[in-house]
Amino acid sequence: MSSSAFHPSDGENPRRDAGLGGGASLLDRGVGALFDALVAAPWGAHTGDHRQTLKSLRVLRARRPLYTPEERARRDATPWTLVQGILAPIQFIAFGISFVLVLRYLWTGEGAAAATVSILIKTGLLYLIMVTGAVWEKVVFGRYLFAPAFFWEDVFSMLVLALHTAYLAAVLAGWGTPAEQMAIALAAYAAYVINAFQFVWKLRQARLEGDRTAQSPPQAMPA
Repeated sequence: MSSSAFHPSDGENPRRDAGLGGGASLLDRGVGALFDALVAAPWGAHTGDHRQTLKSLRVLRARRPLYTPEERARRDATPWTLVQGILAPIQFIAFGISFVLVLRYLWTGEGAAAATVSILIKTGLLYLIMVTGAVWEKVVFGRYLFAPAFFWEDVFSMLVLALHTAYLAAVLAGWGTPAEQMAIALAAYAAYVINAFQFVWKLRQARLEGDRTAQSPPQAMPA
């Protein structure tokens, strides 16, 4: 396809197309710059420029529901959904208790053993919810990780898992002081809170999407 198909002749605002200005987000401009670097000029006319690619991605993201009807049916039928619903609040409670114990140790220098045990329990629960969550994702979406509906949540989950694992490695190998080890745990906890907010937001989206689906009038059968 010729690159002329993506230029102002298609009705787009040429000033907005130039450098993805106007309504384009900072993320779009950053990704656009990456596309410019990767899609070099000699074959750009055949692949189309990054502006059309980003526009297509935004349209696809806006149109695709979080769950297709089939995925929603699998989500509601699998027992792994209940497992996730039980483990998530348990892990959050463990996080809250551990967070208080870690802060207490860092503030007073007391309770190092209790804080360490609490972090290990929180880490074990994280591993458990990650494994069962991957199984849930496989059942619902057909892949263990990085399904489109939860791609960025899974990406950030990898960071959370890496930080918890770094703490575990530091404790087992005896790297650093207890305070330095718990500083790693606090970084892991900060990432965990962000990741938890991502999933809570997706749960809200799923609920609103389900409400819209339930309220939409049934389509008339063709005569």
